[in-house]
Amino acid sequence: MNRQAQGVVLLLLGGAVLKASLTDVYLRYVKEGLRPFLIAAGAVLVVAAVMTLVHDLRQQSREPDDSDDGHGHGHHGPAVGWLLVLPVLGLLLVAPPALGAFAAGQAGTALSSQATSDYPPLPPGDPAKISVLEYASRAVYDNGTSIGDRTVQMSGFVIPGENGELMLARMVMSCCAADGRPIKLGLTGSAPVDVPADTWIEVTGKYSEKAGTDPVNGEQIPYVDVQTWVQVEPPRNQYQ
Repeated sequence: MNRQAQGVVLLLLGGAVLKASLTDVYLRYVKEGLRPFLIAAGAVLVVAAVMTLVHDLRQQSREPDDSDDGHGHGHHGPAVGWLLVLPVLGLLLVAPPALGAFAAGQAGTALSSQATSDYPPLPPGDPAKISVLEYASRAVYDNGTSIGDRTVQMSGFVIPGENGELMLARMVMSCCAADGRPIKLGLTGSAPVDVPADTWIEVTGKYSEKAGTDPVNGEQIPYVDVQTWVQVEPPRNQYQ
């Protein structure tokens, strides 16, 4: 791989990073707060690629080609460098979806029943709109005391439970999709049935004292007493 080819690969890589970070595609890989760093990194790669190409073209126009070794062969870098194009093409042409039901089923819930926390009152409104993570945390850490008799509303994707019953889940991540772990909620009451995995739904209901155990890591899975539910479109940011 000569210097011009290296510049082209670098340009493609920088362009792919910019394309992902200037749209919502980057949310499938990293947390929302990392967007400025991705844009900066992509811009640096593009500038470096352009400078590499311009410098090489100017050098070729000023000097005779002295890269030949006397046997008709030019000096090139290892051809394995072209493998860098593969992830670039994958990012440009095939954008994988966010982690869903399969990933959630393979990992244990991210909540630990040994943790403790104090929570402020739920936000105003009826129902109170909260996240799956917030509901699960309040249900596990203080046994639903901070929820009380309030009606709550939250959204997530459907995953199959151990006994075939459907569950509600959201993926949480600390930095990127590689460390994503699920938050799982059992559904009781007017829970949905025969809904395909990865279907996004919005659930309205109340705190339930029922609890289960995650078969993957043995941690507690809280339940919500479903009053109503409706299918919804996946949100812009599918991670919490």
